[in-house]
Amino acid sequence: MAQVKAYVLVQTATNAAHVAREIRGIDGVESAEDVSGPYDVIVEIRAEDMDRIGQLVVSKIQAIQGITRTLTCPVPQF
Repeated sequence: MAQVKAYVLVQTATNAAHVAREIRGIDGVESAEDVSGPYDVIVEIRAEDMDRIGQLVVSKIQAIQGITRTLTCPVPQF
């Protein structure tokens, strides 16, 4: 089954390395790296469709303490 890929840019109010470690433990997360710049963590996720991407971001990633904002960037499938 084809999967949808997206990057999620995360801003945090706490330690970005801790948030990245927490995110790495979520099913569907391919990678989560703490970075410097306007966002603190960049996450690569995969799911069956865009609905599941949205559910993953809202119910799992945004639920992690210390996250203040996320921006989901789907990768177009051609």
